[in-house]
Amino acid sequence: MSQKLTTLNDVAALAGVSYQTVSRVINNSASVAEKTRQKVFSAMETLNYIPNRVAQQLAGKQTYTLGLATIDLALHAPSKIASAVKKHADKLGYSVVISMTQTLDFLDVRKAINELLSQRVDGIVINIPLTQSQAMEIDSLCGETPIAFLDIDPETPLLSIMTNSTEGAEKGARYLLELGHQRIALIQGPTSSISAQLRLKGWIKVLNRENIRPFCLLEGDWSAASGYRLGCEILAYQNRPSAILVANDEMALGVLRALHEAGIDIPHQISVIGYDDTDDSAYFYPPLTTIRQDFELLGCKATEVIIEHLSRRQDPTGSLIRNTHQTILSTELIIRQTTAEYLPAHPANKAQLAQQLHRIAEQLSEL
Repeated sequence: MSQKLTTLNDVAALAGVSYQTVSRVINNSASVAEKTRQKVFSAMETLNYIPNRVAQQLAGKQTYTLGLATIDLALHAPSKIASAVKKHADKLGYSVVISMTQTLDFLDVRKAINELLSQRVDGIVINIPLTQSQAMEIDSLCGETPIAFLDIDPETPLLSIMTNSTEGAEKGARYLLELGHQRIALIQGPTSSISAQLRLKGWIKVLNRENIRPFCLLEGDWSAASGYRLGCEILAYQNRPSAILVANDEMALGVLRALHEAGIDIPHQISVIGYDDTDDSAYFYPPLTTIRQDFELLGCKATEVIIEHLSRRQDPTGSLIRNTHQTILSTELIIRQTTAEYLPAHPANKAQLAQQLHRIAEQLSEL
């Protein structure tokens, strides 16, 4: 025989209050005294009562559910942000529904957003790179559902929480110049990504200031596989760079493998700087010098901002108040063992040195 589900009436009876009072507590009404609210919460805990979110959705009430629209969670940064959003939302009494898009095609992005809207989430965090016009269109699509963007053009007048990608990239480029490097290769992320565009902008800004042209500019897709492929491409140049700036740590991992396979001494022959400071970057070989952006803080801030907006989004007439505040988080240069001072006299690599010695030996044998 199945166990009878606990109802609002059961909670009300145990708490010694009315059915309506329990309903007001569940819907976070301000008209309930704190002592009464605690009695209701205690009764709910005793009876293991869980509010019926589906019924609340059908009634048009607040569901205490947030939506997260995100790019591929197989990538490190999106997965860390998603984890932080969910963890912080749980602490604040919200559940999280995730809708992931496998491509950056705008039709797929709209589909991911519509999936969340169809579930009547209270607010949406969007971690998908969008142009200003695309972000404005998504804002219109969401109507009165509050949204917070994590990867849009900084000039967009919408609620956003982002790290300062340009500033972070500048820190990496400046550090290489301080070490004496001038032949610097650049591996950027996909041009469709706003973050990738901003990081490239930071690199170019610093190099232009010193009248230095990039050794080469190549585009990856954020994956280690693309970093490996582009690393091999860089090594095919006859005159190799002395340093490589990479737009994320996963691509940097692929670059390091390409350099290792070619017998390159990292960092004395080629220095490498990544971007993100993923959990694994300190355990790369050698440990990766990189730019830290705090994904945990980014996810927490996004959750806090959207929930705060939910709590005070209406004026006395009941009209929606649009929040266009922008929060910019700082970055930090993390120096490890893939960067070193430029040494022009250092041999290009061990294989070249062996070839030179072999040629000298042949010449001596002919004397």
